[in-house]
This record gives sequence, structure tokens and C-alpha cells, in this order.
Amino acid sequence: MDRLIEAGVGPEFLLSEANHYRSRENIVVAASQTLLAGAVLGLISIGTLSAAAAAVAGNTGAATITASPAVAVGTPTGVYKLTAVSTGATAAFLLESPDGVALGEATTGTAATIGGIGPFTITDAGTDPAIGDQFTITVTDAAATGEGQYVKHDPEGVNGSQNVAGILYDGVVTGVGETARAVAIVRDAEVIAARLVWDDHDAGEKTAAIAALKAMGVIVRA
Repeated sequence: MDRLIEAGVGPEFLLSEANHYRSRENIVVAASQTLLAGAVLGLISIGTLSAAAAAVAGNTGAATITASPAVAVGTPTGVYKLTAVSTGATAAFLLESPDGVALGEATTGTAATIGGIGPFTITDAGTDPAIGDQFTITVTDAAATGEGQYVKHDPEGVNGSQNVAGILYDGVVTGVGETARAVAIVRDAEVIAARLVWDDHDAGEKTAAIAALKAMGVIVRA
């Protein structure tokens, strides 16, 4: 008697996928994750930006600057220049990007945020700045912990996890300092809305994530 062999059944969230497993991608799940099949994923892809500011040697004035101003996500890296364009206790300094584009002016004694850098304050410490006095602000990007690894989607993340990157095929649990290989649905598939696993997304965040999945070719069906 011939035997009937039942084809494998995929996860409950998956309604259809492309032939030859084209919808799937091998991924690495980051440490300290507890994820169920159907979890909407983000991908760690953005490092930590930092800035270091200093006076250029040879300045006439004795002004100082905030040593480590904050840097907004997405700010280009490189050396920014702050150059005095007026003199006095409230001298103005023009901030230029690494490629020489003027971004705006900061006034001595007043906190400023320009071009994604700041707030920072230039302080007149005695001798007033002279025209041409200069500071540099060097913005660098340290590689993100777990860069290239997948985590639960976090709409408020700043390391790339805020960007939808797929749906986990099977559940995965990783410990502290441990990663795991897994499979994600990342293209050309249909999934069932009620079977997706969200974190603490509100309705608006879910709508935005579903739109992002659609842009990837993953269609969420009611």
C-alpha cells in the first residue's frame, strides 16, 4: 500500500509565500530576545553618534565650548567648523558641515542646536573672540552593539529597531550575550493580521508597521 505523506505545515501567521522559499531569509537574532513565531522584527543598523568639540590652537580669544554636545540620529559624521564672524562678548560663530555647507550661527553665551548637533554653548572666558577664531566639532559613529542582528520591532528605537525588517518564522529565545540563527519572512508573502505578534504597539504604530511590511512585499490580510 502506498503511503500518503502530508506536506509540512508552516507557521500559523503565514498565509502564502513565494516558491522555492524566496520569501525567507536566514537571519541572526540578537542577544536577550524572547520572540514568538509571527513577531514583527526590526534590524539593528544604526551606531551611536558622539561629538567632541575643541578650540583650534592659535585662537585670539579665550572662549570655550561644550566639550561633548549631543548628536541627533542621522547627523552626518566628520569634522564641523565653527568660525567667529563677529567679535565681542556676544560674538557670532558660523557652523559649517564637513563638506563646507553653512548650517547656521551660534551666539556666544547662548545655547544652540544646529545641524543636528547640540545643544552646545560657546562661553566667553575672558578675552573676547576675534573674527576667524575657530572651534571644531568632530562627529563619529561607533558601531551599534548587535549591528546586523534582528530584534523585536520598536517604534521608539534609535538603533534601527524602529524600522520594520521582517516577520520571524519560528520562535527564538536568546540569553545574555548569546545570539541565534533563525529565519524571517522578508518579501513576497501574505500573512494573517491576527496571528502577528506585536510588542506594545498602539494602533497607529501597527498601521505604520503594516504599511512598511507592504512596502517590502509582505501583505497583511485581515
